[in-house]
Amino acid sequence: MPALFLHPLSALTIQDWSIHWSTVIGLVALGALYVYAWRLERPNLAEKVSFFAGLTIIFLALNGPIHDLSDFYLFSAHMVQHLLLTLAVPPLLIAGVRGGMLRPLLGVRVIGPLARWLTKPIICFALFNIVLTLWHLPVFYNTAMADHNVHIVQHLTMMITATLMWWPLMSPLPELPRLSYPGQMLYCFLMVIPMSVVAIYIALADSILYPAYASAPRIWGISPMLDQHIGGLIMWIPSGLFFYAIMSVVFFKWVKRGEDSTEAAQIGWTPVAEKPA
Repeated sequence: MPALFLHPLSALTIQDWSIHWSTVIGLVALGALYVYAWRLERPNLAEKVSFFAGLTIIFLALNGPIHDLSDFYLFSAHMVQHLLLTLAVPPLLIAGVRGGMLRPLLGVRVIGPLARWLTKPIICFALFNIVLTLWHLPVFYNTAMADHNVHIVQHLTMMITATLMWWPLMSPLPELPRLSYPGQMLYCFLMVIPMSVVAIYIALADSILYPAYASAPRIWGISPMLDQHIGGLIMWIPSGLFFYAIMSVVFFKWVKRGEDSTEAAQIGWTPVAEKPA
């Protein structure tokens, strides 16, 4: 029992880390594709750092102590993992990509029309929240916990739809445009609602929803029910505050743009429309 208790915190040496080579291969492939795309439009240093920081967070979330805690010990750790994969990774990856790196794909017969449909704000919103909700229903969540291949599909679908969810806020392609500033604020406000509903369902449940954690070794004196409640609160409060913070940033950018337009009008020139970063 002591080894089980200490494992999540003691497995900090690279020799003892649980490393899933499927994630390493996938991350190396993504990194290689990114470097290959430099021939189309070379990103600056900040963009490179952003993209590879996103890949690093994926590695840390799906390997080592975070993975072990979330898969074998604590539901609440799994919720931290999900927040990293959906709220931290996608904006870092998108911020690291330049429009010219993706533009050639829009000319492909199937990809172009599909991309234009998938990046519509209502589709982005719906796909992410449907996938998030379904995977947290006990029947699907427990299946993922029991079958590693299903668990991989869970994480992949959450990351893909989370990237789509971020697209209306951060698109680097004018052909697949961002929402206007007011639209972005409304989008962020609405995003809080379905995530909060799922989180409240988990946090206020009066029975164990995910039995895999009930039979797991207990660490830090956290009971299965307390663990479940903490997990629901982690999904509820930090994610809500996160989107409200994004709303605040967008609001001040909107105000700043209005001030710049007023100043430009006073000196008699028209500013160039803002391009996606």
